[in-house]
Amino acid sequence: MINLQQVTKKFGRFSALKDCNVSIESGKVIGVVGENGSGKSTMLRLLAGSLRPTHGKVMIDGAVVTRKISEKLAYLTDNNYFYPYFTIQQLIDFYHSQFNDFDRNKAQQLLHFMELDSSTKIKHLSKGNVGRIKIVITLSRNAPYLVLDEPFSGLDPMVRKSIITSMIRFVDLSQQTLILTTHEINEIEPILDEVILLGSGEVVAQRSVEAIRDKYQMSVVDWMESNY
Repeated sequence: MINLQQVTKKFGRFSALKDCNVSIESGKVIGVVGENGSGKSTMLRLLAGSLRPTHGKVMIDGAVVTRKISEKLAYLTDNNYFYPYFTIQQLIDFYHSQFNDFDRNKAQQLLHFMELDSSTKIKHLSKGNVGRIKIVITLSRNAPYLVLDEPFSGLDPMVRKSIITSMIRFVDLSQQTLILTTHEINEIEPILDEVILLGSGEVVAQRSVEAIRDKYQMSVVDWMESNY
């Protein structure tokens, strides 16, 4: 269970998040959606422990989030953060040495699924393949919480399709919770259980995708637009 309790995050005088209250049940796929600058990445960085709230509490499984949350939360940022001189195999070996929950067998399955050659150096990968290897590294962890910030950024439609398929195939929702931000909402709507809509740093609404379809007779994108 994830809880944000009256969370505000300021950068100087600017409030990226304002008095946010959110509860996320385990075992779901959650989309954090909203316009650019709405606070999506800030919220995910707070969950990952790379930022601390200015006010309020971020709680996961009843404990206040610190950097130690990385022991149970795998976080994919939209930045490039791999050593360029590593091969893909060396990168996998490195992550296996750092995280007790890193599943080397799952990593090999994901490499095969993503059609990646483990002998290739990171610096020789295309942008699309860097996006693929980020997903491989993140989903290879058997962490209870998987948090992905813009995993499809700058990727072509075929790459996005393979990544979405990997999420369905390699995430065990009986034991894991997947939280992601993306602008490609139409493409991921079929796998979402719930969406959290942010606007100007505030939580505008939190709804199940089923309720959006049944009650409002809308797609997630149309529902978003109706709330702005």
